[in-house]
Amino acid sequence: TLGVPNSPGVTAGTVKDTIVLTYNDVNGLVHAFEQHDQQIAGVILEPVVGNMGCVTPSESFLTTLRQLTQDQGTLLIYDEVMSGFRVALGGAQSLQGVTPDLTTMGKIVGGGLPLGAYGGRADIMDHILPAGKVFQAGTLSGNPIATAAGIAMLTMLRDESPYSKLDTLSSQLAEGLVHAAAAASIPHSLCRVGSMMTLFFAEDQVVDWPTASRCDTARFAKYFWGMADRGIYMPCSQFEALFVSAAHTTDDIERTIAAAREVFATL
Repeated sequence: TLGVPNSPGVTAGTVKDTIVLTYNDVNGLVHAFEQHDQQIAGVILEPVVGNMGCVTPSESFLTTLRQLTQDQGTLLIYDEVMSGFRVALGGAQSLQGVTPDLTTMGKIVGGGLPLGAYGGRADIMDHILPAGKVFQAGTLSGNPIATAAGIAMLTMLRDESPYSKLDTLSSQLAEGLVHAAAAASIPHSLCRVGSMMTLFFAEDQVVDWPTASRCDTARFAKYFWGMADRGIYMPCSQFEALFVSAAHTTDDIERTIAAAREVFATL
């Protein structure tokens, strides 16, 4: 994280071969490709960030990134572990109009059980055994219980398409939280993509880690515990996204907004 190993065991070579860029920084992106011309193997990006709160890329950032990677033969790899099948059936990439070369997925793809998946262009995937020479396997690869749960989940998402309901509920929640915060004169901003959102305790729009880090985390902590006292379990960090699920109802949303009004009045 931020170019510094956050776990023992990360080798100096790994750090040396990894470039960390600021999200939504077009100039930094261009500079990195100029400085490492024809040397960048791949760019890994969350098309909707979930771990500095919910943050979206600007159109110019995405289009510049796609153009640079195409020009230099660099793979564009989307991490859709959070956004895949959540914000849309086709993931965030289907909403943004940019197609990556590879996509990684998890969480929803396993129907709540431990499962990950990746896919992409056929010419890249053909390098994986048995078609190619790259070995990829694991003890739990293709675990029948997890894959059965995943197939059931993806079939439901395809056939029942809960996304319209999710968008309606999420929009209702987002508007309710914003109005409640404004009524209590709480500095705030909110970012939402489909059923994924974050209410930031900061007045300026959050577009990257520097702006996210200016959030009032002490106030967020009071908000979290105030909501918990009222039976509402919110994300336990300012920098974790909130998810609305198909199990939620209009009553759940209204109850959450009512609790938020009470809590904001105490902050």
